[in-house]
Amino acid sequence: MPEIASLYRYPVKGFSPEALDAAELRPFHRFDGDRVYAIENGPSGFDPDAPGYLPKAKFLCLMKNERLAALDTRFDHATHVWTIDGHGDRFSADLSDPAGRAATAEFLADFMGEERRGPLKVLSAPGHAFTDVGKPYVSFINLASVEAIGGMVGKSIDPLRFRGNINLSGLEAWRELELVGREARIGSARVRFTKRIQRCAATNVDLATATRDLDIPKTLLRELDHMDCGIYADVIEGGGIRVGDGLKLEG
Repeated sequence: MPEIASLYRYPVKGFSPEALDAAELRPFHRFDGDRVYAIENGPSGFDPDAPGYLPKAKFLCLMKNERLAALDTRFDHATHVWTIDGHGDRFSADLSDPAGRAATAEFLADFMGEERRGPLKVLSAPGHAFTDVGKPYVSFINLASVEAIGGMVGKSIDPLRFRGNINLSGLEAWRELELVGREARIGSARVRFTKRIQRCAATNVDLATATRDLDIPKTLLRELDHMDCGIYADVIEGGGIRVGDGLKLEG
């Protein structure tokens, strides 16, 4: 039976992952604590009073800004203090506080240099997640598919390049792409697989060196005639999940 190999969320869009041992899934809700903040790179049109989906290119993101991988960041969900290492002295600020947001924008502006398209600004809105699609999905990555990509490019690939919430082991490579429309029990939750994930240039970034060393979307297109790796799901019945929980397909 396929099972959860690891769980991750990304508190600030484009920055370091946070590994989890367990999580609580809520019906038709994104992964709790995931992409709750984003850093606007020049005016984006985001309205915190009427938050909506915006393309990732409006924000600092690995697709456009591979240098972000050089920073090691940690977020405290209780205090909203964000800590950044990798650019001068350690920096910490409370992202829920206007002064902390302003200090963070100033710090990152210095780090980003010529990649700034305008003023940087820390964004958030109650209940909003800065995900890459406009629906509250959770994302699954099949580790066997990542390994298969490694075979295509001739080197081991870090699954974190794909920035998924739930990494699965024990599933044949590319089997996840066939699951759209099916439902599954995972832990005490139920999900409906909804959409394949088309990969972008963010996957080309080596997270250890903060450089672009591969062209994964182009490789997938050449080898498989698509650019997909991973799958989105709706949570249709809430419940707890843990590393090691099995995925049981239904129907």
